[in-house]
Amino acid sequence: MRSGHIGRWAAVAGALLLSGACAQTPGLAGVSAQSPVTAPVSPTGTPQVTATIPDPSRSPAAALQAPEGDAPVQVPPPKLSKYTYAFPVKGCKTTYQRRLIMLPKTTIWAATGCAFVAPIGGVVDEVNIKNRWRPSTDKGADREGRFVTIIGDDGVHYLGGHLDSVAEGVKPGLRVKKGQLLGRVGTSGNARDTGPNLYFAISWKTGPAYWWVRRGMVDSWDYLAAWQSGNRTYSPREETLELRGKLGETPQCSVQCTSKKQTSKPTRPPQLEPDDQGPVISDPTTVPFGQ
Repeated sequence: MRSGHIGRWAAVAGALLLSGACAQTPGLAGVSAQSPVTAPVSPTGTPQVTATIPDPSRSPAAALQAPEGDAPVQVPPPKLSKYTYAFPVKGCKTTYQRRLIMLPKTTIWAATGCAFVAPIGGVVDEVNIKNRWRPSTDKGADREGRFVTIIGDDGVHYLGGHLDSVAEGVKPGLRVKKGQLLGRVGTSGNARDTGPNLYFAISWKTGPAYWWVRRGMVDSWDYLAAWQSGNRTYSPREETLELRGKLGETPQCSVQCTSKKQTSKPTRPPQLEPDDQGPVISDPTTVPFGQ
């Protein structure tokens, strides 16, 4: 009897081992063939998933700090010529036209007494210390009132007009440096009924008889903008030389050329200011442009 029972239990145990082995999925060598653990199910039937969220403050990336950058490198503007220039009004707030109005010149609006300085080193050419302009005649040669012109080291002729005064010691033939005081902004000439301003013009050397040339032949506002913004080597020399070659040294006057004619004789002499009369002083030894 005992031997029979033992035989039956052995048979049952073998069957159980065989069924357990068949229930397992065979796997690759070195890889467990056990079934994955099933996630617990919530009362609603949705599997519950537990995740571990890393602490950002303990992340390796959080410990890294961006290196401090170096100060920006200041790159100077490109050098466009061998000459350097200064904006012709110094130490004052200014505004100026940036388009052609009647003549190729620029009206630089500034307060009375602001400094008119040499835009480049050079030699003083013409000086007019007398305000001879009168609205009754409006002579072209007198319209800039008190003015100073220089022949720059670049050979270009520069005019500053409507001055309130000419700086002491400024006379034809005087050697001046860039930025040197030449006069003070005012309302002389036909600026009498406007706000104070500097009449600034670029041209080339001619005699005093050709006053319309010194009043401006080359548009100046692009050069003024460059000098004011920091590109101080932007030169009008090439443009001036080219235009002079095209028009000649003494082109005919074409804009605002005539004076007013008096319709009747005045009954009495006009009342003139103490400095209303006086010649324009010019330096005849100044070397003409381009030589």
